[in-house]
Parts: sequence; structure tokens; C-alpha cells
Amino acid sequence: MSTVDNHRTGGEWLQSWDPENEQTWDKGLAWRTLWITTFCLTLAFVAWFLPSAIIPKLNALGYEFTKSQLYWMAAMPGLSAGLFRLVWMVLPPMLGTRKMVSLTTLLLIASTLGWGVRVQAPTAPYWELMVLAFLAGIGGGAFSGFMPSTSYFFPKRKQGTALGLQAGIGNFGVSLVQLLTPYLIAMGALAVFGSSQQLQIPGQQAQQVWYQNAAFVWIPLMVVGAVLAWTMLKSVPVKANIRQQFDIFSNQDTWWMTVLYIMTFGTFSGLSAQFGLLMANLYGIGNEQIVSGSGPDAQMLIPGYAVPDVVAFVFLGPLIGAGARVLFSPLTDRMGGAIWTLISGLGLIASIAVTIPALTPDTSSAEALSADFRHFLLGMLAIFLFAGIGNASTFKQMPMIFERRQAGGVIGWTAAIAAFGPFLFGVGLTIMSPTLFYLIGIAWAVMCVAITWMRYARPGAPKPG
Repeated sequence: MSTVDNHRTGGEWLQSWDPENEQTWDKGLAWRTLWITTFCLTLAFVAWFLPSAIIPKLNALGYEFTKSQLYWMAAMPGLSAGLFRLVWMVLPPMLGTRKMVSLTTLLLIASTLGWGVRVQAPTAPYWELMVLAFLAGIGGGAFSGFMPSTSYFFPKRKQGTALGLQAGIGNFGVSLVQLLTPYLIAMGALAVFGSSQQLQIPGQQAQQVWYQNAAFVWIPLMVVGAVLAWTMLKSVPVKANIRQQFDIFSNQDTWWMTVLYIMTFGTFSGLSAQFGLLMANLYGIGNEQIVSGSGPDAQMLIPGYAVPDVVAFVFLGPLIGAGARVLFSPLTDRMGGAIWTLISGLGLIASIAVTIPALTPDTSSAEALSADFRHFLLGMLAIFLFAGIGNASTFKQMPMIFERRQAGGVIGWTAAIAAFGPFLFGVGLTIMSPTLFYLIGIAWAVMCVAITWMRYARPGAPKPG
């Protein structure tokens, strides 16, 4: 029985599925799986990074949290996503694509609904918002299940493009939620549930907003995604129990690729979660050298300086990183992933080094501060660009380095560890200066460049790919 014939019977589990056999490979099913799963993955990233669009504004909505509390809150989805990914990485062979994608998409509603309720009045205790931030990590956990299960549907020669498209478009969920939030909260007509709030930004008049819109608008789409997945997806039988899936840890390349993916996706996810807070604390309302006081009594200390609105810039980094992942994925299929991972590492070293001087703003004048802000913004966007390139290239390398069953597990494992990026970045920026933290980032990238060259990219490398 061919895979196409099996698909027409309406059964969930495919039989004799071999994407490497052009005669029996069902392209239509493979691409349908990619697009539906990608739609759900985009919503998963929306749920994961929704807190990053809300947390920088919590104090402006009436809460009174310290900088440290806000950093920890923004870091929590990264911690939980890493933990959830360790669970989701073993689910594809056990549940199959159809059940896993459907049920996961429904689970996204819990934290999304909670944030929509709790932004409406500054009465939630800190622990409750931390729980919501933790549950948001389910959206990050989904990645380690969705990506391996999609890889089962495509031949190796197309996996760089397929996985790059899925991950890249899914990553757009980060910039999507950050870009649309300022518009959604301004639309009173969308506020079917709840009342308005007052947003008080120092130096500006209070604004009437409906912050619940930033969360509630995604819930109907999550329901749609779950229904599409349940009714239109199939599952590929992969014989691998939990013990068999863990044999990836005896392969040294699992550990090398984990280190490389921390450099790429760890940087992308970590900066995506902390970009807004870092910008506010260096160049905005969180810098006591720029703004004195809070709420209606806040005063500008540097005449003529226009405090940047975080929400007007914070989406740009994730947008560039996700776009790079999509655009460079076909190039990794054509040229191999290792060379682009090498370029990613070298680019990260340079862009981080360029950004470091802007981490200590010159507050001597409005002109100097504005120039430093532009320097900071451009440097950060360059970091996002090279991290995105590396996200594409490492996902091309893994299916080439490992056999199909192991490749899925390695994709899930590396994604799980790199998902701790928002947590590690949050902790790092809490306990040390941004400059020291970025210097550690340079050291990590130098190590990754050396690994990539010796193991994967040099002529005669043991595992070219």
C-alpha cells in the first residue's frame, strides 16, 4: 500500500512512509503538515512571548515591581520552556503529529487567558504573575515536538528549507505579538470583555488602553489551529521509546550541536525576551539618570531627550532574526549548514563587540544619549541577524549529521537547552552588568567558531554538513 493510498483511507497513522522514495512520497501531505503545524507554532511563540510585550508596561499600568522582579518575570517563560521542551522532545513518536499539535495548541489558551485577565487591574500578587509566566513556556516547549515531527515528512535534501520555513515563520510569532500589541491595546472596539486601563508613562499624558486585547485576540486563532490540526494532520509511526530516544547522548555531536544552538537560538530567544527591558533600563523609564520618580510625578533629567517607546522598537529584533532564518534556509540546502554556522559565529562576535560601548549610555547631553541609542539599536539588530542565520544553518546540519530517528531527538534536545536563553539572559542581566554579560557572549561565540571549524566546516572535517 502506498503512502498516498493510505492517506486517502482517512487513517491517522501512515504506513510504509518513506520521504526518500520520490515515487511514494506524498508531497501534498508533507507541505500541508508543514503549513498547519507552522500556523500552530506561530501561535505557540505568541503565547511564549506575550509576557515580554506586557511585562515592561506593568508598572505603567499601576503595578509596583522592582527591576529585579521584572527581569525574573521576563526570564521565567525561558526557564519553563526549556523544561517543557525536555518533555515535548519525546512526544512525537509517542503521540504522533496529529494529537501532539492539536492538544498543545489548546494548552496555549491557559496562560494567554490569564494574562488577559490580570492586566486589567494592578491587583495580582507577584507569585500569580510568575505562574502565568511559567505557563507561557508551554508555547516554547512546543518547538521541540513540532519540529522533529515535521522532519519525519520531508526527505533530507529538503529538510533545511522545510525546517527553516517552519522555525522562521514560527519565530515571527515573537515580533508579531510585540508589533501588534501597541495597536491592539488602543482599540476599544475589540474589548468585548473587561474595562479600560490607564497607562502612565513618565513625561507623557496618561493613555486609555485595553491591554486585555493583547491576549484575548489570539485565543480564537488557537482554537482554529487546534481544529485544523485534529482534522487535517496525519502521524508517521516512528519506533522509538523514551529509552531508545535517549541514545543520542552517547553521540558526541549531540553535545557539540547543543553548544552551537545555544549560541544561535539561545541568543535569539534570550534577547527577544529581554530586549524591551534592557532598552528601557538603559535608555528609557528604567534609567534613574534619565527619569526621576515614577507615575504622574516623574520628571525628565535630560532636557530635549525623547525617551524611546519600547514597543515601537522591540519587535524589530525578533523580526530580523526570524526573517534571516527563513531567507537563509534555502542557502543552507545549497551550500551546506556548516559554512553558515561559521559565518553566524563570526558575525555574532563582531556585532556583540560593536554593541558593547552603547551599553553604558552617555547621559551628558540629549544629543549624546540619542546617538548612543541609535548605536545600541543598530548593534542589537545585527546580533539578531547573525543569530537568525545560525538558527537556519544548525537545523540544516542536524539532519545531515544524524540518522533520521536520532535527528528528531537531537533537534528536540538542542532546542530544549537553547530555550533556556530567556532565563539565562534574565538572570545574567540581573546579577551582572550588561557589559560583562556581553563579553561572556563573545567568549561563547569564539568557542563555537572553533568547534564549527574543527568538527564541521574545515576541509576534511569529521562531520561536514
